[in-house]
Amino acid sequence: MIVRFDNVGLAYDSGSESLRDVTFTLNEGEFRFLTGPSGAGKTTFLKLIYLAMKPTRGRMTLFGQDVTEAQRDMLPPLRRRIGVVFQEFRLLDHLTAFENVALPMKVAGVNQQQYREDVRELLNWVGLGSRMDALPQTLSGGEKQRVALARALVSKPDLILADEPTGNVDPQMGEKIMKLFVELNRLGAAVIVATHDLQLVQALGKRTMQLNGGRLIEDAPMRERGRMR
Repeated sequence: MIVRFDNVGLAYDSGSESLRDVTFTLNEGEFRFLTGPSGAGKTTFLKLIYLAMKPTRGRMTLFGQDVTEAQRDMLPPLRRRIGVVFQEFRLLDHLTAFENVALPMKVAGVNQQQYREDVRELLNWVGLGSRMDALPQTLSGGEKQRVALARALVSKPDLILADEPTGNVDPQMGEKIMKLFVELNRLGAAVIVATHDLQLVQALGKRTMQLNGGRLIEDAPMRERGRMR
């Protein structure tokens, strides 16, 4: 088991809950799409999983450990098992594509000789082998998203979370990026992709979860749902 939520709720200071009574389980090797209208809480849901926020009620388990009231010192090893692809890329403008991808390893204190080849292989894998020395401001939106994806993968995570990864790219590039997530899942990583692009969701036919009014609705794969109508 990778992630488990039991009646999780998250309330803001105002007292209103952005998530309420959320229960779900993500197992090893699963691929889920997370859908829902803007403001439904998709980003908040992902932030809970990668430990950027804590639930205000309920119980949350990550990689078999109860993290509901986890002490700060137990969180970094768990976070290193999660790769996050942010919608806004979060690349550092003064670093090259290679340096941005290598940053998590550098911060973790890993010697460059140990990760140099992995970074090169990742950039080649996402189709940016010729752009390793390029600065972010010279990259297209699709190229920036692929750098962000490679950065999320450099630590070989067990779980990959992506927040609207196709929101800033054209449909053709969006399809390519989604195929990369499918390939990562085939190679063994569990994947959750938050997206509003229902056409891509339906095309891939993966299991969906929908947030609506702060509540989570789990569903069958989109292709199956289409046949049931």
